[in-house]
This record gives sequence, C-alpha cells and structure tokens, in this order.
Amino acid sequence: MTADPTTATAYLRRLTDLTDRLTARLEKETDAFASRRPQEVAAGLAETQELANAYRRETAQVKANPGLIACAPATERTALIRATEAFEAALAIHARTVEAARSVSEGLVRAIAQEVASARALGTGYGATGQAHSGDSRAVTLNRTA
Repeated sequence: MTADPTTATAYLRRLTDLTDRLTARLEKETDAFASRRPQEVAAGLAETQELANAYRRETAQVKANPGLIACAPATERTALIRATEAFEAALAIHARTVEAARSVSEGLVRAIAQEVASARALGTGYGATGQAHSGDSRAVTLNRTA
C-alpha cells in the first residue's frame, strides 16, 4: 500500500515525534541513574515500556510496508533519520548505564551475602564435652539469575 504525500508526511511526523519522546525518556532515565536516583526510573518504567512498544510496532509496520513513507518529502525522511540516530546514541548510553547499575547492585548483593556467610561461620568451636558446636544452620541464598 502506498500513501499519498500528505498521509506519508503525517505518518513520518508521528514516527519522528514518537522517536523523539522515547529518546528524551531514555536520556531522563540515564540522568536519573547517573544522579543515583534509580527510584525515578522505576516509577516511570511503565511509560518507557509503552513508548518502546509503540516504537517497535511503528517501525515494524514501516519495515513491512515501506510504501507508507515513500512519497513523503525528503526533509521529513531526513528528520526521521536524524531522530533515529539520536535515539540509537541515547540507547547505547542508556544500555551502558543500566549495565553499570546492574553490576554495582550485584556486587553489593554478593558482598553482603559473603559477609553474612563469613559471620555465621565464626563462633563455631568445641564444647565442654569435646564435640564441635554446629554453626548457624540457616541458609544464605544468592540468586544469580535475578
């Protein structure tokens, strides 16, 4: 299906706007992580997911039917290309920031688990009868897939 120039232009503008909004959202999340405010990211996660899903649907539709935007003016197509380039750059920075936050978080969990395990191991010894005391029998679980 090919669209007329007016429809193609409207579609491209809508897609460009969606791309810009998603880029701004990712930049806001990146800033929140960098400022050590991950709770702000968690609060807006639903909005980010909505934008990402809409972007995925719209780009899949254009990929499946390039005629939707074929007759749009070159300026509109160029605007979408620039918005997409900015989005990809913001996405790369966001991915590195999220990975860094995940690494720090996992490192803290591991350090706490090791400290708890080593503290529980202390204090075991022998009693008056010469038998070894049993240590703390509670388990320490570290889920490596979380």
